Amino acid sequence: MTKGFNAGDAFPSDVVFSYIPWSDDSSEITSCGIPINYNASKEFANKKVILFALPGAFTPVCSANHVPEYIQKLPQLREKGVDQVAVLAYNDAYVMSAWGKANGVTGDDILFLSDPEAKFSKSIGWADEEGRTYRYVIIIDHGKVTYAAKESAKNTLELSSADAVLKQL
Repeated sequence: MTKGFNAGDAFPSDVVFSYIPWSDDSSEITSCGIPINYNASKEFANKKVILFALPGAFTPVCSANHVPEYIQKLPQLREKGVDQVAVLAYNDAYVMSAWGKANGVTGDDILFLSDPEAKFSKSIGWADEEGRTYRYVIIIDHGKVTYAAKESAKNTLELSSADAVLKQL
């Protein structure tokens, strides 16, 4: 089992997440939408992407700091050439979709992706024994990892924050 990524590594070719695309007709937090497979390997192949992961939707550090900071810094990330920002957690696609709506995110400004059973996070050794994703970030530039870091503790927000990522771009 690999442990994370190093700069220059290729992003794996078989990464699929679960996702509910945002739409005007299902913009209310109480509307569900239908989960689809999101082929991250294919979607990220020709883009500069920030994929940040966290232990769970609607949790204290994640809701109070991590996601809001990325929302706030999105214009600066775009200025640095970032095409896509995505947040990842083990929660199902319904919860991730509702969390995006609760944060006022519309369209595909930030994708709220589900890592079912933390399959991807476990495959890189970045999930805990309960199956929750660790807090981490991966910058992928046209299929190559340029930066990857896992936080040292669950409630730490240093290496994977939007400010830390901006310094790596």
